[in-house]
Amino acid sequence: MRFLFIVDPLDRLDLAGDTSYALMLEAASRGHEVWTCQPEHLSLEHDDPVAAAQRTAVGLADAPQDAFRAEERATIPIEAVDAVLMRKDPPVDVAYLHATWLLDRARDKTLVVNDPRGLREFNEHLAVLDFPELTPPTIVTRDRTRIAQFLDEQGGAIVVKPVDGFGGLGVFLVRRGDPNTSALLETATQHGRAWAIAQRYIPEAVDGDKRILLLDGQPIGAVLRVPQGAEARGNLHVGGRAVATAIDDADWAIIRAVAPRLRELGLYFVGLDVIGGRLTELNVTSPTGIRHIDALEGGSRAAVVLDWLEERAR
Repeated sequence: MRFLFIVDPLDRLDLAGDTSYALMLEAASRGHEVWTCQPEHLSLEHDDPVAAAQRTAVGLADAPQDAFRAEERATIPIEAVDAVLMRKDPPVDVAYLHATWLLDRARDKTLVVNDPRGLREFNEHLAVLDFPELTPPTIVTRDRTRIAQFLDEQGGAIVVKPVDGFGGLGVFLVRRGDPNTSALLETATQHGRAWAIAQRYIPEAVDGDKRILLLDGQPIGAVLRVPQGAEARGNLHVGGRAVATAIDDADWAIIRAVAPRLRELGLYFVGLDVIGGRLTELNVTSPTGIRHIDALEGGSRAAVVLDWLEERAR
């Protein structure tokens, strides 16, 4: 089989925890062709989507220059690949939006994971508001005065983050009485030029936030990401520690609530972020966690994903 991975430039991937790399390794180990490109390499020839992609040899290594050997770029019709894995990291900006429009033209020609329509409709931070009964109190605004008021309404502690952020970047824990509050809110809203999301702070965050990976609506693993030292964020990108965890009854209630909607939108590979039994984010662009879960629990979640891809792509 032939798989096209639309990812960030290969030399920027953090191989120790990168799920795209884990999936490429598994595909290559099965003898499949791995092709890679970035969103800007997508084009249309009349109504046929094509990609200026590189066939890529993938090996086990610690550094990208040792892990990948990419051939010269060649233009291939997307219908000639068995599956496209759209795994470009946010931001979901205009260029990302345009790439999903081009991938729309491939939906009837090959398997696209995740579906470009779902990627457009499900903003990773805002999508949780489709399930208000599962989430902490939340507002979305450009008005820092409203956020300051919300801080008081929620007992003096909130989390503020950008609408299009990822990996814990731009996330602030704001507490009443902090002399930096005004500056933090100005930064979060870019002085009123950008929307920010404010959520009630969940005290259980000190114990970690749980990433649950779903494949076609079913959990394939989970990892707890625990903040270190004085850091409020548990994201592994910013130094959080990965700890083994289990999927409990509260998690299952969330999974059962969101899975039908995810399947409806073709969002097959998704990461749920859960803190204290509350859903805080739905990661659909490039959910990660496979390598950390495997390291903690053994087995291969990449193999589970490839089994599913092989079956669906037939």
